[in-house]
Amino acid sequence: MFKTPDGKEIFVIDGHVHFWDGSPENQANIHGKQFIDCFYAYHTGFSPKEELWPKEKFEKYSADDLYTDLFIDGPDDMAIIQSTYLKDFYKNGFNTIERNAEVAKRYPERFIVNGSFDPRDGEKALEYIHWMKETYDIQGVKMYTAEWNGASKGWRLDDPDAYRCFELCEKLGIRNIHVHKGPTIKPLSKDAFDVSDVDYAATDFENLNWIIEHCGLPRLDDFTWIATQESNVYGGIAVALPLIYNRPRHFAEIMTELLFWIGEDKILFGSDYGIWTPRWLVERLWALQLPEDVVAGRGVELTEQAKEKILGLNAARLYGIDVESKKKQLSGAPVQIAAE
Repeated sequence: MFKTPDGKEIFVIDGHVHFWDGSPENQANIHGKQFIDCFYAYHTGFSPKEELWPKEKFEKYSADDLYTDLFIDGPDDMAIIQSTYLKDFYKNGFNTIERNAEVAKRYPERFIVNGSFDPRDGEKALEYIHWMKETYDIQGVKMYTAEWNGASKGWRLDDPDAYRCFELCEKLGIRNIHVHKGPTIKPLSKDAFDVSDVDYAATDFENLNWIIEHCGLPRLDDFTWIATQESNVYGGIAVALPLIYNRPRHFAEIMTELLFWIGEDKILFGSDYGIWTPRWLVERLWALQLPEDVVAGRGVELTEQAKEKILGLNAARLYGIDVESKKKQLSGAPVQIAAE
């Protein structure tokens, strides 16, 4: 649990973490190398020097690393592991639900595992959604609209096949749809992460929560207009938040826009581990004071109440987590993961 400088305990739900294998042994082709190299460039470009990892560890960290960085050395109380398969790039997939569930089952009180699917798989996608719900009782999924699938280099949330999948998600109670709509990663197409399709899907599936990871960057304006119109669209600040290190004013501008347009109840914290570790991000976010000239005329504040919502309470609401009960449960939880 994160304690503020004045001793207040803040419940932290890290809404965007991964347990990936981007090692050379798992890379199926040059694109697997390009993808993890691009991730590493984000890591080295937007991390304090003391937080940098060697490339070998970054490519494939251990379950011990994951647990320790999030819950022992880190401030997280819970974490949502997002699945991203990329099976065109990686022999065993990059970050599959099976890999994520293996580490999560050791400490189910700490982890929420989200699945993923590809609507381009047609009937098999529907069967797979059923299987994930029956096997893991998932509450959410991670959509990656720029993922390659054979000759296809991307898809849209408003594709007919996607709508069939979302209809099934709604029927099965898989209500939290996390969608990567942010910076591109080589060799994926920047245009395939365009946010315009969010408008259609959110309107047509009002009973689903659309958590737009990375808040649409670099299309923040488009995202905020859509998220203002659609009450079921939320903004995840993973990838945006690390800008607080070497582009702090730019991050302050992003937060001001989010607070002005969508408000403190619709912003969710995510570290994007293992690109970044959560402690320094949480500490800097808590300490952040928005510059007066940035917020001037906008009527917004980044209060401690707002920070507490962003760091955990908003995600708790979407996932039906009773925070006070969870605090009591975690007070007796193990403090070290078993070695692999």
